[in-house]
Amino acid sequence: MRFLLAASLITSATTVVAHSTFQQLWVGDTDHAGSCARQPPSNSPVTSVSSQDMRCNVGGGAGVSGICEAAAGSKMTVEMHAQPNDRSCSNEAIGGNHFGPVMVYMSKVDDATTADGSGSWFKVSEEGYNDGVWGTDSLNANCGKHEFTVPDLAPGDYLVRAEAIALHTAGSPGGAQFYMTCFQVTITGSGSMNPQGVSFPGAYSANDPGILINIYQDFGEYIIPGPPVV
Repeated sequence: MRFLLAASLITSATTVVAHSTFQQLWVGDTDHAGSCARQPPSNSPVTSVSSQDMRCNVGGGAGVSGICEAAAGSKMTVEMHAQPNDRSCSNEAIGGNHFGPVMVYMSKVDDATTADGSGSWFKVSEEGYNDGVWGTDSLNANCGKHEFTVPDLAPGDYLVRAEAIALHTAGSPGGAQFYMTCFQVTITGSGSMNPQGVSFPGAYSANDPGILINIYQDFGEYIIPGPPVV
């Protein structure tokens, strides 16, 4: 009995350590740290694709005071780590065999500090599975960082939704783990794009081939969930 209890505690501890959150945002070479992040209350995942928590994670519908500014066409980087304020590159960004894709969405809003994420989301970046490498593998190899280019968007306030999906237990419905954080940004410049997108919840189905999948058998080409990148 003691052995079983100890094993259970070890498994539980390992699972928690393997969980993670996107915490920081870079614009170009400027590190804004967590100043404009709607930080989740814990590093636990969302597991129901029909939950409103799919928008910006648990409690993510409430804004924070900080807004990060970026020009249309500039480089932006989201950064993930397992524990709050631990940015050590010697620790995996998301460990425990939490393999899966990494995606970034944006949503135009009237006020990034008050928007609840119920608007339209368009995808601006994605990395799935290529030659044995998952998007989460790239996060671990790059100190938790995923860089993308901001499209030539019309100026204004936006939410940036960074997401990783862990598929290590995704062989049955409800097994996929969704890790997301929303960042509040203002886009400047003279861009004109105003892409239409999808809603969260609604963008994903529990039976989507990129969500309900056994990654430990031959699955052929991996189909990244959600719409194509704009």
